Amino acid sequence: MQKQPIQLYYWVTPNGHKITIMLEECGLPYEIRFVNLGEKEQFSDSFTKISPNQKIPAIVDPEGPDGEPIEVFESGAVLQYLGRKTAQFYPSDERARTVVDQWLHWQMGGLGPFVGQAWHFIDDAPDDIDYAIERYEEESERLIDVMNKRLDGRDFLAGHYSIADIACWPWVRSARGLGISFKEYANVGRWFKTIEARPAVEAAMAIKKPEKA
Repeated sequence: MQKQPIQLYYWVTPNGHKITIMLEECGLPYEIRFVNLGEKEQFSDSFTKISPNQKIPAIVDPEGPDGEPIEVFESGAVLQYLGRKTAQFYPSDERARTVVDQWLHWQMGGLGPFVGQAWHFIDDAPDDIDYAIERYEEESERLIDVMNKRLDGRDFLAGHYSIADIACWPWVRSARGLGISFKEYANVGRWFKTIEARPAVEAAMAIKKPEKA
C-alpha cells in the first residue's frame, strides 16, 4: 500500500485530467503541485528537470521501483506506469495490453493533438485562419467517428474499462465544444456518460485551479 503521496505536477487541462482520474481510480494518495501554464511555470528549471519536454502532467513517485523515487513525464507514460504499479486498468496479458496500447496511442497521436489544435486556432491564434480551423475540426470529427464505430457493441475501447478510456475521455469532453453531437455519435455519447458517472471521475473533475497559482 502506498504510504507517501505521489507528487502530481498538474494544470487543469485534458492531459492533466487523465492523471487525476487515474490516481482517483487507483485510490493512490497524491498531492498536486500546480504548474500555471498561463504564467509559463512549465519552463522553470525545476519543472524541466522532471519533465524535459516542459509539458504537464508529470509525477514523482517516492515509492517507485525497488522502493526508490522515480520521475515520469508524458501523460501516456504516466498512465502506463500507474497501471503497471497498481495492476489496475492495464491488463498484464500481452494480447489484451496491446489492444489498450493501440487506443492509448491513438489518443496521444490523434484525438488529443487535433482537438487541441482546433481549440488553438479558434481561441488563441492571433488571426482567424479558416483553413486551419476547418482542417482540425474536420479531423477531430473524423476521429470521433472512428471511436463511435469502435464502440459499436462494446462498452469500452478495449472491451473493459482501461487507461485507453481514461486517456480519451477528457479529450472527448473537449471535442464536444467543437459542435460534435452525441446524437450523431450515439455510441460515444453512451460511453462518455458511463465514464462521467464514475465517482473517481467526478472527484477528479471537481479539482479547480487555485485562486492564486
